[in-house]
Amino acid sequence: MNIIHANAGIIPPVPTILNDKQKFDRSGMQLLIDSLVDKGVHGLFFLGTAGEFNQFDAGEREEIAEFCIDYTAGRLPVWIGTGSNTTSEAIRLTRHADRSGATGVVVINPYYCKLSGQSLFTHYASIAEASGLPLMLYNFPALTGQDLSPAFVSQLAARYSQVVGIKETVDQLSHIRQMILQVKEVNPAFAVFCGFDEYLLPTLAAGGAGAIAASANFAPQLMLGLYKSFQNNDLSAVLEYHRRVIQIPPLYTLDDPFIPSIKEAVRLSGVPVPVFSHAPATPWNEEKERQLKQIFSNAGIPWG
Repeated sequence: MNIIHANAGIIPPVPTILNDKQKFDRSGMQLLIDSLVDKGVHGLFFLGTAGEFNQFDAGEREEIAEFCIDYTAGRLPVWIGTGSNTTSEAIRLTRHADRSGATGVVVINPYYCKLSGQSLFTHYASIAEASGLPLMLYNFPALTGQDLSPAFVSQLAARYSQVVGIKETVDQLSHIRQMILQVKEVNPAFAVFCGFDEYLLPTLAAGGAGAIAASANFAPQLMLGLYKSFQNNDLSAVLEYHRRVIQIPPLYTLDDPFIPSIKEAVRLSGVPVPVFSHAPATPWNEEKERQLKQIFSNAGIPWG
């Protein structure tokens, strides 16, 4: 079998920058992309949860994907979220990402309607067969209502070599561990990324690839520092970075949905992007700003 490799390292799930009319803001997006490239992250993931993919129609998603791929211009690998509740739309978006020059796609499973194992397998199989692009799965059962089990992922990875990895946004370390151990038996190059910041260290220790976590947008120095220290076997530095990273998760409970909190954190970190999000997200306020600054202080993140 010809194995295709996914990237490893720290890949921010980049928020989609909007203007005050809740329309795509190209100049703000350019600013954020340039900042992330300059800070040394290992790739960029657009149109995931933080990218508000579910708030755009297919045409808007294609427009945003094409812009981000073109503007990144090969400076970093670019992954595009192409998941959809319908197989046909997921195929359309995946083929568009392929034509537009994406490194690969990240595909969340359909949500709201639970699928049988066979239906779910057929959904992913149809997407994999529609394009030769590397495909990463995206497991976020708290939002989709359906888990992608290690057994299911192993079956899919055994059948399709372009299924190269998974973003595990699960609040359960044993799930990540089982995913790593079971799927790597089928494909040793299969890359398991954690989706929650605090699981980066245990994911790496279990043989995982890194993190696709939101703090890489506003505190990439912490995630990159932990990752690089781990690669260098610098245990004292690993633990110091880990102690700072675990101060970040309260940020995601400041509000629901949590996307505005990520954009406000990017702004507070010194990247002056517009912070508008789609309704029904609630407006930012002074109390949330105070709490955000406290989280930054606890984690040793400077703000400007």
